[in-house]
Amino acid sequence: MLNTQEYICQEPQRLDVFLSEVLNQTRSQVATLIKRDCVFVEEKLVNRPGVKLKSGQKIKVSFPEVTQKEALEVDFDVEILYEDEDVLVINKPSGVTVHPAPSVKEATLVDWLKHKGIRLSTISGDERHGIVHRLDKGTSGAMVIAKNNEAHEFLSKQLQDKSMGRYYLAVVTPPLKDDVTIIESNIGRSANNRLKMACGLEHGKYAKTVFKNLAQNEDEKLQLLACKLFTGRTHQIRVHLESLHRHILGDHIYAKSPQAPKTERILLHAYVIYFIHPSTQEKLYFRASPDKIMQEFIEKKFDLEIINEVLNPEYIINSFTTDS
Repeated sequence: MLNTQEYICQEPQRLDVFLSEVLNQTRSQVATLIKRDCVFVEEKLVNRPGVKLKSGQKIKVSFPEVTQKEALEVDFDVEILYEDEDVLVINKPSGVTVHPAPSVKEATLVDWLKHKGIRLSTISGDERHGIVHRLDKGTSGAMVIAKNNEAHEFLSKQLQDKSMGRYYLAVVTPPLKDDVTIIESNIGRSANNRLKMACGLEHGKYAKTVFKNLAQNEDEKLQLLACKLFTGRTHQIRVHLESLHRHILGDHIYAKSPQAPKTERILLHAYVIYFIHPSTQEKLYFRASPDKIMQEFIEKKFDLEIINEVLNPEYIINSFTTDS
């Protein structure tokens, strides 16, 4: 029996954009689902991703049967922060891609989950493996994985109502001027570079990021920031920093400074994750320690006494209470 779900469009927009957001999937995956005759608008079958939706329209999705694929051999380790029957909380390594794609030849986090036996249904007939949210390949840190479809649906809804979230750490140059910086600027695909997103675009989606100064290095050229996302746009932290002519060390896509110290990876890390547990309804917090490369860089460049104080998760969480 097909799994069928219904959604209501709240504002006029493209069908593929709407489904990409409510299903937390890429537009290409959504397009595949639409082309497989699985999507209905007001009970009428549609097969074009660009169909324009009106406010209040009902969209029905009939998810196809899952086609299982063999896992690639995995050559990386993933730290497990917590696990029970419903959820798995991990510390994703930098350099690991979350989802397979034609351009990705190496093993992904999905392959690692296959080896763990986590295989759930997906929107287009491929395996979902419990992925609720994404991190860029270079970004490390906390992720929550659903271990059953009920938990996946429960956690996915939390992404929409903002009861799930993460606090990030980033090393940037040059430092932001204010102790707290709030950026609210639409984000959309760059017209000049398909690998990049850009701010202030008319066709972009609303995005809000808050940055909190944690520490500056001795010569005041580097800054350790805590970042909180109030929306989940692609490359959001990096794009909002670029709009202020700042960049994260090790970022090879967005604005770079030739004088900045070289690093082996982008120094962006999802440090704390919080969500409501699907079964117990308890609000949980988990801290994911930065890897050796990022930790040693921070300890080398910043005052250790200050770092030990500001990297307390409670300190970071309390720094954003007035903005949440």
